Amino acid sequence: QVQLVESGGGLVQAGGSLRLSCAASGRDFSNYDMGWFRQAPEKEREFVAAISWTTKNTYYTDSVKGRFTMSRDNGKNTVYLQMNSLKPEDTAVYYCAGTPPVSAGSIRQAGRYSYWGQGTQVTVSS
Repeated sequence: QVQLVESGGGLVQAGGSLRLSCAASGRDFSNYDMGWFRQAPEKEREFVAAISWTTKNTYYTDSVKGRFTMSRDNGKNTVYLQMNSLKPEDTAVYYCAGTPPVSAGSIRQAGRYSYWGQGTQVTVSS
């Protein structure tokens, strides 16, 4: 059974940091494109960051550039999202996702991803 399990969410004050982890099991995700998305209450799920297996590049939405860093440890079948200088508008449920690199569509599109975690809540207080 393929599973992606996020952890590391919580409550933090504005300006603080959190590190999210996404552990994969049931399949080797080391050669998959991996992404982070988030969904705030009453808003659509939005792209946050992604790592392309093909290009080895990392992509970020503009609002988190310079504050968030995505990385992967293939030996542990785990991806991370280091979030610094957090703002109240970063409050959301954060989801990890994975998909084969041959999947159709932009790496920034949620519909491209085949596998999703259950999400972890991040709350940033002002």
